[in-house]
Amino acid sequence: MTEKPLTHKQAFAAVIQALGGSWDTERAVLALRVAGYRPADEEAAGKGTRRNLRELADDGLIVRPEPGQAVYRLA
Repeated sequence: MTEKPLTHKQAFAAVIQALGGSWDTERAVLALRVAGYRPADEEAAGKGTRRNLRELADDGLIVRPEPGQAVYRLA
């Protein structure tokens, strides 16, 4: 039986939980690249990563301690 590969969001959530700390778009893009994510270009990488950050915040995994900044940390 073959396992389904992780989605970008699932892979990113695992990396955040393993590494902790603060997460901005730049660090998140780097983490996803290490996990095998190959975006079409830098703009696509940033958009997808910001979407993943927002979704993980909506899921309660991470929070934005400063509402005016797009920097997240574990909840």
